[in-house]
Amino acid sequence: MLSALQHYMFCPRQCALIHIEQLWAENRYTAEGQIMHERVDSHEKTKIGGARIVRTLPIRSSRLGLSGQADVVEFHADETVLPVEYKRGRSKKDQCDEVQLCAQALCLEEMLSVEISEGALFYGQKRRRKTVVFDLTLRELTVSTTRKVHELIQQRRTPPANYSKKCDQCSLLHLCMPRKCKAQPSVRRYLASMIGESG
Repeated sequence: MLSALQHYMFCPRQCALIHIEQLWAENRYTAEGQIMHERVDSHEKTKIGGARIVRTLPIRSSRLGLSGQADVVEFHADETVLPVEYKRGRSKKDQCDEVQLCAQALCLEEMLSVEISEGALFYGQKRRRKTVVFDLTLRELTVSTTRKVHELIQQRRTPPANYSKKCDQCSLLHLCMPRKCKAQPSVRRYLASMIGESG
């Protein structure tokens, strides 16, 4: 799923908990995000000026092994295609939102046989758009992140917990337990020590 890229960029363990272990929990941030997406997820098709606006457009890439949906795709009269991803909060320090948006553009490029040079992130807290240019660096980061997500899911192994300040905002905090898990020995080491003691 396209969303797995954003989850992986935020935290590989979070990505594994959601996409391998199928765990999910709500918190204030996820609830606010769902409320914001109510109109976006309406499947509406409208025209504004010379642009056709399509909401909740299913997209996929056979080449990258990705599928999901784009919040909004604008089709302009000059044949420009502009994906727009809606986010609840504000612009982040890392590039997790940019990678998710770039992945949408790569899907659209493959599906429509077009070149997409930029897209936009709409942040609900500031109520403004941030333009994202799909340069070679971002495209390469998106492709390499996609590979890492595929590897993570194929290995079916959840990475160990590694607590940081951003954990406090994660809806999976109480399922992940990064502070407690970090202090515990791994199962492999525990079993090895038990076998060693009994031998």
